[in-house]
This record gives sequence, C-alpha cells and structure tokens, in this order.
Amino acid sequence: MSDLSRRSVLRGFGLAGLLAAASACGVPPAHIDAADRAARDRSAQDKKLNFANWPLYIDVDEKNAQKRPTLDAFTAHSGIKVQYTEEINDNDEFFGKISPALMNHQDIGRDLIVVSDWMAARYVRLGWVQEMDRSRQPNVTKYLDPLLRNPAFDRGRRSAVPWQSGITGIAYNKKALGREIKHVSDLWAPDLKGKVTLLSGMDEAFALLMQGQGVDVAKWTADDFHRMTDQVASLVRSKQIRRFTGNDYTKDLSSGDVLACQAYSGDVVQLQSDNPDIEFVVPQEGAELWAESLMIPNLAEHKSNAEALVDYYYDPEVAAELAAYVNYVCPVPAAREVLASSKDEDTAALAEDPLIFPDDEMRKRLVVARDITPEERPEFENRWNLIVGL
Repeated sequence: MSDLSRRSVLRGFGLAGLLAAASACGVPPAHIDAADRAARDRSAQDKKLNFANWPLYIDVDEKNAQKRPTLDAFTAHSGIKVQYTEEINDNDEFFGKISPALMNHQDIGRDLIVVSDWMAARYVRLGWVQEMDRSRQPNVTKYLDPLLRNPAFDRGRRSAVPWQSGITGIAYNKKALGREIKHVSDLWAPDLKGKVTLLSGMDEAFALLMQGQGVDVAKWTADDFHRMTDQVASLVRSKQIRRFTGNDYTKDLSSGDVLACQAYSGDVVQLQSDNPDIEFVVPQEGAELWAESLMIPNLAEHKSNAEALVDYYYDPEVAAELAAYVNYVCPVPAAREVLASSKDEDTAALAEDPLIFPDDEMRKRLVVARDITPEERPEFENRWNLIVGL
C-alpha cells in the first residue's frame, strides 16, 4: 500500500532555507562535531526505541490495523519494544519541528527517523545524525543494493541507510495517448500540449529534467541547472506544461486531465492496479534512483537498539514482507528471490515487477543524483520557485 502523499512538495525556505542561506554565507550553522553526537547508550538496560516514520510506510495486519507484523516479529525476536509514530508528512515541516533541539544539542526523543535523501544530506552535513556501527549490521553490509551504497553526501551509507527506494520517471496513459513514450523530450510533443504535469518540488523534479538534456546527474553543474530551468520556463510560457503538482498528479492522470506526467514508481504500482493502461517509463537517457533513509539523530538514547532494527529490515525475508506491502523499490535485491518462491501467485508476481525490483536493463539507466549543496540552494530555489509559482 503506497502512500500517495509521501514524496511531498518543497514549499519555500522556512527554517531549512534560512539554515541553507547561513551556510552559503560561509557560516556552518549549528554544526555538531562527531565527538559530541553520542549520548550514553541505554539500549542494554532499556529494551525499547522510538521510531518516527511516514504514514502508511510499513506493513499492517489486514485484520487489525494496529498491528504491524514485521515490527511485532522484531520485538518477539529481540525483546526490544518499538514505539512507532507516523508523524512525518513533509521533509521541510519535520526538519522545522526537530531542528531547534538538534541545533541546540538536545535529545529529540526519537532514536530513528526516515527522511528523503536530499534532506538527509542536510542532516549529515550539519552533523545532526550519528554514524552507525556496521559491525552490528551484517545484513546491511551484505544485502544493501550496490546502486545505493555510496551517495555523495554519505559514502558507505554510515549515517543514512535506505528504508525504501524509488524512481522518478514518467507515467502516461498509453491507450489514451496512442503511442509510446521513451524519452523525456517526448513530453514536449505537440499532441501533449497542455496535457503534461511536472513535480513542483525542485529536489524531486530537477534530475529527470536534466537527464532529458543528456546530463550526467551524478556530477551536474550550475550551468546544467540553469539550462534546464530555461527550458522549463519556455515550456511554461508555451503552455506545454499544464501545471506543477505534488502527489495530486495521480488524480490528474487517473481522470484523464493529463496524459503524461513526471511520477514516482511506487505511486504508479498502485495506479496500475486500477488502470492497466497506465505505464511507467524509465527514459532511455536515464532516471533518478532515490531513497528515503533511516537515520539515528544525535543524543539518541537507544542507538544500539536502533542499529539492530535497521539491520533486521535488511534480512531478505523481512525486506520481502515489507516490499510486498509498500510496493516501492526494495533496497534489498535478495528479497526478490524470497518473493519469487512464495506459494501465493500474487505475491510471487511482485518479484517480476520492475518497479519493485528493477531488471538489469533498467538498472543500467538508474542514477543517484548529486544533491544540491547549501551554497547552491538559495539561488536555485529562487529560480525554480519563480517558474513554478511557489
């Protein structure tokens, strides 16, 4: 069950933008040195942890919505009780909620949080999260998808381990359009004028649009960004682009108000269950592979317990159970074999879904984009927001 509001819209600067602006002026705001990030770990005597996540981002028992089978199994196996809170609805909003405590070197009362990697990069740069002890995490070491192992902001994934992953590509109604879409440039065809939407969040949108111009988004430049935004501004003026959306693009596509749009793979898995004419495309020039990642905030009191939970979800059996429920790209490729061996036909079929387990041909076209630096962000956000109308 995918949450259609998870990948949220970037709305203005707020506290996050102010911090970025301060950093751009050469002042690292409230940076915490590595030696000052840990609290006394109470894990051994206090068998619990507090886990903050997005809504509808974990498996739930079909007969009892209060039960979460994988979490319940973790508690039964480890003796660690998990207080699970669905409190993250927007990356910037949650950042604003917990940043006053983090910048003042205070415990935020959570041992694990999940945020999108473009936001995770900000926490890592500020020194607001702790590195995990990989000696306690053999499953992460063994099973983490190689494509996700070394983002520029966190080499080796010591501070931000993917909870789920996904692809930003193109969704379209193949039957209504009457042809295939294979390239980003196909969105600019005359028969799609006024029938295309793009994502309004800069961090969510920019990589695919640059890829459409032939840019290697693992090492894009400011010139690449401005060339991309020049094109988007021109397409807005010509009314090729109908509007910019959050996750409400799913309604536009389902209703037929648009025929093609920038989209997230996990949402399209759900849309296809209602309308098999909807296709998801990783363009020939590539698409962005992103993640939403688990992190341990500074001064968390149950760090070892949190590390154990992270590693538990990298057991292929557990990862398969979670993937079967949330339908995003699984960061544990070995879970595919677990699902394929299921006696339930519908469950086994998930192993062949490239939007959950991208095949080799698709994987060659997936790239983890370089994130936007604090120095770049104020200028780029201003340019993007003027075009989008935020």
